[in-house]
Amino acid sequence: MRTTWNGSISFGLVNIPVGLAPATASSARQSDVQFRLLHRDCLTPIKQKRWCPVHDVEVGPDQLVKGWEVSKGEFVAIDDAEIEAIEEHDTSRAIGITRFIPLGEVDPMYYDRSYFLIPSGAEAQRRPYALLLRAMTDAGVAGLGSFVLAGKEKLCLIRAAGEALVLETLFVHDDVRSNAEIAEAVAASPVKDDELLLAQQIISGLSGNFDPTELRSGYRERLRSLLEAKLEGRAPEPQPAAPVATPAEDLMAVLRASVIAAKAAATTPATPKTKALSKTAASAAGKKPAAAPKRSAAGKKA
Repeated sequence: MRTTWNGSISFGLVNIPVGLAPATASSARQSDVQFRLLHRDCLTPIKQKRWCPVHDVEVGPDQLVKGWEVSKGEFVAIDDAEIEAIEEHDTSRAIGITRFIPLGEVDPMYYDRSYFLIPSGAEAQRRPYALLLRAMTDAGVAGLGSFVLAGKEKLCLIRAAGEALVLETLFVHDDVRSNAEIAEAVAASPVKDDELLLAQQIISGLSGNFDPTELRSGYRERLRSLLEAKLEGRAPEPQPAAPVATPAEDLMAVLRASVIAAKAAATTPATPKTKALSKTAASAAGKKPAAAPKRSAAGKKA
């Protein structure tokens, strides 16, 4: 893997050389379709200019400054040099673990971005990496710490993921919104025992193992099919209409219909998308689920 940062994991007197490699791709990765804005008449990419409406002139990069808007139309200007002066200048390039905590205590909402921690190529330096991985796995813990990336301090969590260590950069506490309003609304909504029993039956009928290969973007596949059809000069194939769920007032009727749909889905091989369609149909005014519409050729791409 190609690393984007190289340093070490540090805890106590132990230092383990590692590199960072992004474990996930952003939505704008190279394999995704990327669009540019064109002039409709000649299909030429347009140019976007930085324009000052007060002086009615184009502004160059050397004339730009960042501004913090304290009130409508009132700004505090700050230069890049002033920002750089308060950035972290840690030259140790170390990921310092300050505490080992039970992995289950960290809510996934705090996870920002995932990186693989790449061990050193030298065997002698790989041994402490393997030792830390095994010790953390056996103890069921993760390492909480921080490091400096591109001049900015990053809070992080190091956890075991199979036979590799993964670093999760973390949001600070102030960036994670409270769910107190939701919890208050839920606490005011009583749950009946018979409804709970039916809901548990639905969950049981739709339960299964997680298969990451099933996480595919139907929109991305349809978009590529559409673009390929336009490139080849043929009409794109029509897409099936999405089923429309009709609100039902009788919750018990909806739950019973959903139980029937879940049992049918459990006995009939189906893709996750087909199961979702069956479940949506089952929620329509307490009616029995209709058969999921057949997918077009555009949706068959693996």
